Amino acid sequence: MKKREVHASVKDERLVIKRRNQMIKGAVTLFKEKGFHRTTTREIAKAAGFSIGTLYEYIRTKEDVLYLVCDSIYDEVHNRLQRDIDTKRGTIEGLKVGIGNYFRVMDELQDEVLVMYQEAKSLSKDALPYVLQKEIAMALLIEDIIQGCVDNGELSLSADQIKILSHNIVVQGQMWGFRRWAIQKMYTLDEYIAIQVGLIFDGIHQKASLVD
Repeated sequence: MKKREVHASVKDERLVIKRRNQMIKGAVTLFKEKGFHRTTTREIAKAAGFSIGTLYEYIRTKEDVLYLVCDSIYDEVHNRLQRDIDTKRGTIEGLKVGIGNYFRVMDELQDEVLVMYQEAKSLSKDALPYVLQKEIAMALLIEDIIQGCVDNGELSLSADQIKILSHNIVVQGQMWGFRRWAIQKMYTLDEYIAIQVGLIFDGIHQKASLVD
């Protein structure tokens, strides 16, 4: 899966990252309020805190900004899922930590996730497959954590059940943002994580008892 290059005329990589993060934050607010097509690059530059000329030193098109929004979400999910679980890999506790980390990323990036799903259809034919593949890769990260538990004998699940469970977890994390108008009025994030993790493992245990 080859990463799509976004052209920048500036060579200082740290500055490129800094400016693009500013663009992402400004663009997410605008895309959420106005939509991708109604937002102008001049408005993105203003929201990011610099001129339109500076903006075009770090991107070429408005679509580049949307692509960067999508890409940054998956990079952050990957980093957070890999963090703090290596010493607990292959254990139930490691899986619970991984789920909690993923849900917390979805909380921190809920505006970005909402914009991504609303506006990803606006990506070009060469950019959209990459973003969709990153979505699959996110589920595969969770699948890998579950598979480790199965390999260690901590869980008893078939290959199909592992795949479906990983996608269920992805959706449950995203639901915290998608349905925040209802769910976040009823529960704190910690409560939501505890309930969802409980339901996940209740379902696994129920499956095990049915097999027995």
